[in-house]
Amino acid sequence: MHHLKFAPSWLRFLIIFLLAMGILFRFFNLDGKVYWHDETYTSLRISGYTINEAKQQLFNNRVIGGESFAQFQGANPEKSLNDTIMSLAKENSQHPPLYYVIARLWMEIFGNSVTAIRSLSAFISLLVFPCVYWLCRELFNVPLSVPGVAIALMAISPIHLVYAQEAQEYILWLVTILLSSASLLQAMRLESHDKDQLAKKRQPPDLFAIWSIYAVTLAISLYTFIWSGFVAVAHGIYVMVTAKFQLTETVRTYLIASLVGFLAFMPWLTIVFGEFFNFLISADKTTTQSFLMPIFPFMMMQLSRIFFDIDLSLDNPIGYFITPFFLTLVGYSIYFLCIKTNYNVWFFIITLIVVPALPFILPSLIAGGIEASTEPYFIPSYLGIQVAVAYLLATQLYNGSVSRRRIWHIIIALVIICGLISSKVSSQAETWWNKGISYDNPQVAQIINQTTRPLLISDALGNNFGNVFSLSYLLEPKVRFLLVNNQKIPKIPDGFTDVFLLNPSDIWHEKIEKKYKLKTDIVSSDNYYSVWKLAKPPKLRQRNISPKNKLSAS
Repeated sequence: MHHLKFAPSWLRFLIIFLLAMGILFRFFNLDGKVYWHDETYTSLRISGYTINEAKQQLFNNRVIGGESFAQFQGANPEKSLNDTIMSLAKENSQHPPLYYVIARLWMEIFGNSVTAIRSLSAFISLLVFPCVYWLCRELFNVPLSVPGVAIALMAISPIHLVYAQEAQEYILWLVTILLSSASLLQAMRLESHDKDQLAKKRQPPDLFAIWSIYAVTLAISLYTFIWSGFVAVAHGIYVMVTAKFQLTETVRTYLIASLVGFLAFMPWLTIVFGEFFNFLISADKTTTQSFLMPIFPFMMMQLSRIFFDIDLSLDNPIGYFITPFFLTLVGYSIYFLCIKTNYNVWFFIITLIVVPALPFILPSLIAGGIEASTEPYFIPSYLGIQVAVAYLLATQLYNGSVSRRRIWHIIIALVIICGLISSKVSSQAETWWNKGISYDNPQVAQIINQTTRPLLISDALGNNFGNVFSLSYLLEPKVRFLLVNNQKIPKIPDGFTDVFLLNPSDIWHEKIEKKYKLKTDIVSSDNYYSVWKLAKPPKLRQRNISPKNKLSAS
């Protein structure tokens, strides 16, 4: 690895250039994409209101304007920081409170706009770069080459750009994974150096402080995202295997530090278990429709999105050319890592890639598919893959003949070009694949905004609650909302030129047709929800809407 300790000036310039481009893309057009279903729930939690409180004030069979939603979408004087934490504890404890507490304080300073809340994630994403530098230094013990290439890859990675502009906790989770992983590796390295220094009668490093950092960062990671428990399992497997399943001093210290981290998380974990048991004994269980994707195409698509992403669908032919290239690159990177580095290096990266992903992959193999909304849970795997690729690319800059190095220069150029193109396309788009059930909301809003005096009717079942909030950011002030609870028949007032139904169940919209003696025409439909329009049909006109095009939100 001696040749990796130094980087030529052109590589340093390239790293700085890509880092600057990555930072610019993170802050460009923050409010351009649709503020989608899950992000509106983030703002609702920050506001301190519960879902039931929002339903009572909004879904009450009265006509309201879009401004009525603002009270439930950010910091407000009626609710405190304690209300933010309590709303999570009561209704959504699987999301720990750390990010929401930080976001609440942030929005009290900078306001409740989409740009303000997303800028928090953009600023947090800047911490990724020094953290990945630290992790690579601990893994490879080189000052610039591998850490620098890793920083460049992370800066232009489309998958990280997505979460750097998302009003959710995932980019903060990535930072905590990097911190806990790097601190663990440093503690283990100093633990081994400690023995050598004691033998040479030198002053050992302060191991207590280093292990304390790991315990604290582990607790912070758990309070950011509960899936950190599986990252901790990966750490535990790594420590036990590298110690050859012996209870060494390093293993004992690790167990104590991990125990401290989990004990610090125990108050919130108790709340999680309490909510889970209440759900089991509750007679009122709401079921939502899930959309499963084939596991293998899903994994291949997510792997490709680490490096190249222009919002392609599964059946897009471009994917058949792009995905094999990156699959080969990743596969060879992991192989090269395993044969060129020592066991302590490659085994850490393999466990980080595999262990947190297995709890999703194994059940998906049995179920025959995986939910598209699970892609953020693979962030540890994305990180491990990028570190492996960074090591390969940094190494191939120097190894082999001139012709071999030129081939790898071309490959590196392709990876960089793919990342830059992806970032440019993503930064200018109004919607993206991660918007899930709100992907078509801009199209729906455009249809409604084109009418003269529109009225949007919806209930609060399934995904409708969050999508109504999402549409409130896109619809013009002239649009009015008539929101009902428990699918009551709405009282439609006079004076509206166009009336739309948001994702009605078959029974509900048939009852509305019958009461008002109107027909409904579908104006938008996808895998998640549909929008219908009430209309007076001609006498001899027959409906030509096939039942298979109807989507139920019951």
